[in-house]
Amino acid sequence: MGLGIAIAINGGLLALAMMTATTVLRGPVDHPFEATAIPIDPPPPPIPDEVKPVEWVIDDPAPVPLPVVPPAPYPVTGPTIESTEVIPPAPPTPLSLPTTPSGAGTGGPVTVATPLPVLVSASVDPRYRADFQPDYPAFERNIGRDGVVVVRVLVGGDGRVRAIEPVRATSDAFFEATKKRALSKWRFRPATRDGVAVESWREMTVRFTMQDG
Repeated sequence: MGLGIAIAINGGLLALAMMTATTVLRGPVDHPFEATAIPIDPPPPPIPDEVKPVEWVIDDPAPVPLPVVPPAPYPVTGPTIESTEVIPPAPPTPLSLPTTPSGAGTGGPVTVATPLPVLVSASVDPRYRADFQPDYPAFERNIGRDGVVVVRVLVGGDGRVRAIEPVRATSDAFFEATKKRALSKWRFRPATRDGVAVESWREMTVRFTMQDG
């Protein structure tokens, strides 16, 4: 019952408040509204059709390749070949001739020496002169070293080298190059004794020289 009385009282107060409430209306503003005109810039004139923007064209050149310069090979000169000939001389053969009998005295045998044989030394065959150049050893060429080789060669009756002996050499590589070329390519005009081809020894000097530049 107390709860009902409390609700009734609150409801009555709420109804009284609603009946006594007033609505306040605001009247018009006493002073008039003032507006300020802000000038606007005129639009830019239109671009004529014949006027076009400038176009910038930048050429992009293709990259130029750097020139490739191969390393220059080591130039070498042909060896300078010097030689001396050694031909063993044949001993003279004594010739015994009988004496002519005469009217007086007694005679004995007279020994007459025969003339020495005609010797012609071996010489380089000019037809094969271009083949006398040995190959420059690769190692010696790479380090830029010159060389000298002195050898003794036995030239046969056919002009070919039968044997080769070292006298002195700057290095074994220079000697081996000379030996290989001599046995395979060197050709001579053989030495002769009274027109007959004979074997003979001769000394050959080969110089290996690098060219500058």
